[in-house]
Amino acid sequence: MIIEIDNVELYFNNKPIINGVYLKAETGKITGILGSNGCGKSCLLNIVFGNLRAKYGLVRINNTPILKPLYQTKLVSYLPQHHFVPNKMKIKAAFKLFQVDWGAFVNIFETFIPFKKFYFNKLSGGERRIIEIYLILKCSREIVLLDEPFSHVAPLYIEKIKDLIEEEKHKKAIIITDHMYEHIIAVSDTTYLLKNGCTKLIGSLKELEDYKYLSIGTFN
Repeated sequence: MIIEIDNVELYFNNKPIINGVYLKAETGKITGILGSNGCGKSCLLNIVFGNLRAKYGLVRINNTPILKPLYQTKLVSYLPQHHFVPNKMKIKAAFKLFQVDWGAFVNIFETFIPFKKFYFNKLSGGERRIIEIYLILKCSREIVLLDEPFSHVAPLYIEKIKDLIEEEKHKKAIIITDHMYEHIIAVSDTTYLLKNGCTKLIGSLKELEDYKYLSIGTFN
């Protein structure tokens, strides 16, 4: 599957936030989006998902235009920056709802074994984030959007999450963004920089210095 987002334009109070963005992601590859805080990365994912309406923008899947919000299809799962599972939902109920195997989860995250009957509001923010990431990655969707998956997650678990993303890419098109650029660079097969409202396909990491996203000498 190939998903393309083309000619995206977004304005807030007549101020351009995104202007002429193009993005391509496909099954078997992880597509990373880098950019400074406030540049529009989260807005772009929301536009792809369909819960933010751009002034203009075209989403194509396998060259076919999608004329309704992507969330109305059964193709996409989306991890927003905020917690999305209700506080008073039990963890086991969430795994059932998403049709994700609890046993496979605790085989990787063994410290979560006692939490199965807990309500989500009994977890720490980091613990809750790990479960939400896992549900989004493992549910049966062909397109996965991940907004800041590494934030508020303990370093011990970040590598496990990166391994999961790498595993899932073989059957899903994954788009990911995070301010922790080292992790995005590490997992991404294709990387875009969102700067001045436009996306720039990064062919060499040195370009991130040339575009002044990273300091000169970062990759020396």
